[in-house]
Amino acid sequence: MRSTSGGLVYSTDAGRMCPACRRPVAQCACRKAAPVPAGDGIVRVQRETKGRGGKAVTLVRGVPVDAEALAALGKELKGACGSGGTVKDGVVEVQGDHVEKIMAWLQQRGYKVKRAGG
Repeated sequence: MRSTSGGLVYSTDAGRMCPACRRPVAQCACRKAAPVPAGDGIVRVQRETKGRGGKAVTLVRGVPVDAEALAALGKELKGACGSGGTVKDGVVEVQGDHVEKIMAWLQQRGYKVKRAGG
C-alpha cells in the first residue's frame, strides 16, 4: 500500500513503515536521531489569543531538551497549572493565562526564563 506522497506506509512483512527512513516503525532510525534544538538557552514564555476565539493560551518556547523530555515537561507544566494543553513543533501550549506561574515554575528548575510578547 502506498500513500499519496509515494512513500511506503504499510508492509505485510513488517507492518507500519516510517515514511522517512523506510524501516519498520520499531526500528526507525530517524526518530532516535532527532537532535536537541539549538537556541540561545533562554526559555521564552508568552500569552497568546490570536486565532483562538479570544481564549488565552500560554506558549513556552526554546526549552533546550529533546522531544521526549519536552513532552514530559509539558505534562508537568499542565499538571502544575491544573489545565490542559499540548506540545506541538517544540512549543508547549498550556490553556489559560499562566505566564507568571509557569515562569516561576521553570526558574525553580534552573531554566533561564524571559517573558516574550507584550
